[in-house]
Amino acid sequence: MATDYDAPRKNEDELSEDSLEELKGRRSDKQSAVVDEDEAEAADSYELPGADLSGEELLVRVLPAQADEFTCANCFLVRHRSQVAREKNGLFYCKDCEG
Repeated sequence: MATDYDAPRKNEDELSEDSLEELKGRRSDKQSAVVDEDEAEAADSYELPGADLSGEELLVRVLPAQADEFTCANCFLVRHRSQVAREKNGLFYCKDCEG
């Protein structure tokens, strides 16, 4: 945001007056009498077109950890060996968790 250094500056009293006027203005605003909907209820009734995946079967090929990979003992992500920051009691920790 650009700052106009030539503009007159307000002192502490003027700043507090502005904020009081703003609060008074907000108080006079009427409160909404509308009750919010339950989001879960609204989501249950809404269906995406073509989103019926109940008959679908997900096929994923899971590979075991490779020789150059390790599983971080803190975040449990599989990482490349170059990301090892520390080894303690046979457990490896990645650079992100140790950093």
